[in-house]
Amino acid sequence: MDLREYLDMMADAVRRIDMRPVHELVDVIEATYREGRTVFLVGNGGSGANASHFCEDLGKGTLSDFENQRRLRVISLTDNTPYILAWGNDEGFDRVFVEQLKNLAVAGDVLIGISCSGNSPNVVKAMEWAKAHQIYTFAFTDSKGGKLGAIADQMMLAPSTDVGDAEALHGIVIHYVVHELYERFKQI
Repeated sequence: MDLREYLDMMADAVRRIDMRPVHELVDVIEATYREGRTVFLVGNGGSGANASHFCEDLGKGTLSDFENQRRLRVISLTDNTPYILAWGNDEGFDRVFVEQLKNLAVAGDVLIGISCSGNSPNVVKAMEWAKAHQIYTFAFTDSKGGKLGAIADQMMLAPSTDVGDAEALHGIVIHYVVHELYERFKQI
């Protein structure tokens, strides 16, 4: 496959994204901002990089006035390496996100889990705990949804089962969400 064929394939996948859940996520994050609650993000590997990137963009990329604008409370749980390593080493890697949530999250917060397969044990465990504690859950997955499909309040299914393609599609949607929130936050 040459580059043009790949880009055409990805453009077709972008056109097949169901934007309804994405619009719901924008609305939920706006409400979270208005109410001073917190958005948490989790993921592994490339999805963990997307979680970190999404966190940075939500925290900075939604600002139109760096000095005076109230900021969105947002934390990527993928970025506290010593905490992750301590829990992973002592209790198991499947607990690295849920244990952080137990310290930080309260009812009414938001958890965004990114897992291309939808089956990452540490993301699934975090989602399960969040659901049990009245935390809104949103999942970014590939076209199959995996276990997260049965747990999350809402999800964005990337129309692909290829990990790299799904991660790229997630990135496009993430940038849309940030762009839309930037416009909305200017009005608040």
